Amino acid sequence: MKVLAAMSGGVDSAVAAARAVDAGHEVVGVHLALSRMPGTLRTGSRGCCTIEDSMDAQRAANILGIPYYVWDFSERFKLDVVDDFIAEYQAGRTPNPCMRCNERIKFAALLEKALALGFDAVCTGHYASLVDGPEGLELHRSAAMAKDQSYVLGVLTEEQLKHSMFPLGAMASKALVRAEADQRGLAVAQKPDSYDICFIPEGDTQDWIADKLGKETGEIVDRSGNVLGAHEGAHGFTVGQRKGLNIGRPTADGKPRYVLEIRPKTNTVVVGPQEALAIGEMVGSKYTWCGAAPADPSEWFEAHVQVRAHGEAVPCKAAVQDGELVMKLHEPLIGVSPGQTAVLYVGTRVLGQTTIDRTVSALAEVEA
Repeated sequence: MKVLAAMSGGVDSAVAAARAVDAGHEVVGVHLALSRMPGTLRTGSRGCCTIEDSMDAQRAANILGIPYYVWDFSERFKLDVVDDFIAEYQAGRTPNPCMRCNERIKFAALLEKALALGFDAVCTGHYASLVDGPEGLELHRSAAMAKDQSYVLGVLTEEQLKHSMFPLGAMASKALVRAEADQRGLAVAQKPDSYDICFIPEGDTQDWIADKLGKETGEIVDRSGNVLGAHEGAHGFTVGQRKGLNIGRPTADGKPRYVLEIRPKTNTVVVGPQEALAIGEMVGSKYTWCGAAPADPSEWFEAHVQVRAHGEAVPCKAAVQDGELVMKLHEPLIGVSPGQTAVLYVGTRVLGQTTIDRTVSALAEVEA
C-alpha cells in the first residue's frame, strides 16, 4: 500500500512512520508547514510545526530511508484554523483549534491531496485504534489511556477512516514509544511533547486574542444585572474562568465568582457561583458520525460524552431531535461552553461528535 506519513517532527509520528515501513508499505514522509511567521523556532515544549520540527522530521525520514517533503499549508491553516479561532472567540464561544486542524487540515486538505497523488492512506502518530466492526471500520480509544487522542479524531468520517492509519494505537505507554525510537536510532526519542496552541507559542491566549481583536471596555455583571466591575474585552474570557476577573470585592458568602456567560453583542461578562455552571444538556446542529451511524439516530440511546481532550467521559443519553444532536447528561457537567466539541463514545468506540451550540443549565431543569 502507498502510504503518506504525516511527520510533525515529534517522536510519535516518527515511530508511526517507521512501523508503516516495517509493515512493507511504500512510505513517503511529509511535514506540513503551517506557520506564516518566518524564523519561528520551538521554545521548550510549546508549539509545534516549527522550523526545528521540520528539520527533526527530515532527520527521522533520512534514518528510515524514505522520501521526505515539506508541504506549505499555511494559507489554508490561517483561513480554516487561525481565523476560525479568532471568529469563535469574537462570538463569545470557546473553540478547539486542534479539532479544526484535524478536521480541515490533516484529514481533509492533506488526505484530499494524498488521494489525488495516488496514496492509499495517511499515517499519523495519534494514539487511537482502528477496529473492523460489524458495519465497517470503527475508531476506538488507544490502549494507552493516559495518552488517548481519540477525542481529537472524533471529527473523522466513515470515508476518512478508510484511508487512515494509526500504528501506535496498541502501544501501552508513551515510554514504550520512546524506547522504540531510541532502539531505532531516532534523535527525537526524548524530545518533549508539544503542548499549548501551536500558533500561540507563548501560551498566553488572552493576550494574543486581545492583540488580534483589540480592547474595548465593558461591564462585569452578576446574574441579576448588577454591575460588579469592568473589563477590557469580553473576548478575553471563557466560561468557567475564575482568575483574572479583578472585581476587587468578595461575594457576601465569601465564595469565588466564575464566568457564567459571555455576551459579545453587549461586550458583557456575567459572573456567579460555581453551582450555576452546572450543565444538564448540550445541543449541537453541526454533527458527524465517526464510522457507521446509529441505526435510528432519532431514538434515544445510552452513551458517554467527553467535552475536553483530556477530560473524563460522562454518561448521557443522546438522540438527533429536529436536526440537532441532543445530549442529556445523567450527572451535571461544570463549565461547558458553546464552541467546545462534544464527542460521543459507546464503550471505547468513538461514535460521533458535534460542536456545542447551546447548553441547558442543570439548575433550570431542577427548578422546572
